[in-house]
Amino acid sequence: MSWAFLRDLLSGVNKYSTGFGRIWVAVVFMFRLLVYVAATENIWKHEHDEFECNIKQPGCENVCFDHFFPISHIRLCALQLIMVSTPSLLVVFHVAYRENREKHHNQKLYKNPGKIDGGLLCTYLISLILKTGLEIVFLVLFYKLYNGFKIPPLVKCDIKPCPNTVDCYISKPTEKMIFLYFLVATSCLCIALNLGELTYLIFKYSIKCYLKRHVKKQQ
Repeated sequence: MSWAFLRDLLSGVNKYSTGFGRIWVAVVFMFRLLVYVAATENIWKHEHDEFECNIKQPGCENVCFDHFFPISHIRLCALQLIMVSTPSLLVVFHVAYRENREKHHNQKLYKNPGKIDGGLLCTYLISLILKTGLEIVFLVLFYKLYNGFKIPPLVKCDIKPCPNTVDCYISKPTEKMIFLYFLVATSCLCIALNLGELTYLIFKYSIKCYLKRHVKKQQ
């Protein structure tokens, strides 16, 4: 999979972000995207081939693997990474709309098309809420699908066509669990950064609006 588009998207939105947003981009790029490409993808690459059960009944191993891994960890991680980065497109599109509007009217309509204010502020806040919501949804999904964030070395399966309860072994469970904890931790860090940025922007512009009203009353 090529991650060039996602990299360019993160680099583009970084220009319009606050300090919190720039840290978020750095965390996503360095601790999620690069770790995914460099290490995590290889750890789960042959998970189906390395999943073994102590019986050779045709179809038993496949149905057991599908039961315990309804969606591959690595594919779910990739989907999470794409989905939580997509709301940033709203900000990029809004800035592009402002720039195109200025070009169409052939005059300066904004002090800075990339400055977070007015309508762009609303778009930015919506993108933060969406990113935070998606992060939480995927964490819950991980927890529900895999009964927690643990990867046991041994699972017991009694699903047909298995003739009885069989033992199935997951390859490199400790290594997978360490990387899963790391991915969960970085996801929680991103949620904290998004909430911090959301709080900062709301507080900043609330104070700004209050001061404007106060000045008008004084005048």
